[in-house]
Amino acid sequence: MFYSKRIEIICSYLRESKSFADVGCDHGYCSEYVLKNGLCKRVIFSDISAGSLKKAETLLAPYVINGMAKGVVGDGFFGVPKDTEQVLIAGMGGFEICSILSDERYGFLPETFVFQPMHDGEKLRRYILKNGGYIERDFTFFDSGKFYDLIVGRKRKEDEQEQIYTDAEAQFGRDNISERPEAFIRFLQKKIEDTTRYQADAGDKLQETSRRALDEKIERYKGVLSGEIK
Repeated sequence: MFYSKRIEIICSYLRESKSFADVGCDHGYCSEYVLKNGLCKRVIFSDISAGSLKKAETLLAPYVINGMAKGVVGDGFFGVPKDTEQVLIAGMGGFEICSILSDERYGFLPETFVFQPMHDGEKLRRYILKNGGYIERDFTFFDSGKFYDLIVGRKRKEDEQEQIYTDAEAQFGRDNISERPEAFIRFLQKKIEDTTRYQADAGDKLQETSRRALDEKIERYKGVLSGEIK
């Protein structure tokens, strides 16, 4: 099976575990990776879309038949036991992932997790840090014309203090701020270009408050890009 760069990067951070859940599994590629590479012998793959789950069930049919994998149609952590050791949620918004983790009926923070939010990464980072999580890797990567954030972590140990992120680290990711990977630099450059272009195209249609807000956003991007804002 040929995996996209995005799937390969996500899967490279999945670790060996007793139980694994792929929430919002879509085609089921990440669950297949876990099973093919012997990282786990008990996998749950779920999706709110019955159509998407059917695609995953077809891909994972041999593992479903031998009892190593089980498909669940449902929203969020529905059908996912709270003692599931490792959870992957990729391709959803950060706000949506927070809603799944905090759901009164089914929500929980897994022992280990890999999250790939499509947007609202700052909200997700702040939620994790405030609710007993410890972020181990937190960076931006690029694939097929798009930038993605990846947040990898675990539950905080009893003797560990809460991680303190700066505002820039919460907004952009700690590893991006400290290590400044190429994908993140390109992301900032694109944000500056896109925001500047939007401001110019809007011209006099922009209200003064909106123009100031865009100016501040551009200056913040530039400050992070130069390393002045950390």
